[in-house]
Amino acid sequence: MKRSLLFILGILFALNLSAQKDSVIAASNQGRKEYLRETTPAKINIYPVPVRNNSFTIKSDREISFVRITNMIGQDVYREKFNNPDYTLKVVFDNPPIRGIYLVTMLFGDGTRVVRKIMVEGSE
Repeated sequence: MKRSLLFILGILFALNLSAQKDSVIAASNQGRKEYLRETTPAKINIYPVPVRNNSFTIKSDREISFVRITNMIGQDVYREKFNNPDYTLKVVFDNPPIRGIYLVTMLFGDGTRVVRKIMVEGSE
């Protein structure tokens, strides 16, 4: 009896997961910009870690054309588009962000997008 009940619950659980997965895929494809999937991962160095003195440097093996930094609730802290893409960029905050984790989104000249996390320490 217990085995058959567990078997039935397992089947129902599996069916429920596949239904949720399909709805998530359908919802995620609506209103989304298309970016190229990177075939070879970009080599990116962000330093110093943790970020201090309201600035840090990004080095990449690809030309960076756009940088956006957002906090964990999605608010933009920094955003800049570069007319002359470069391999090394220095990001300097006008308004120093508070201590915490931030997401750095980089768009490259070849159309790929990479997101990295950084830790920012409070200014002294």
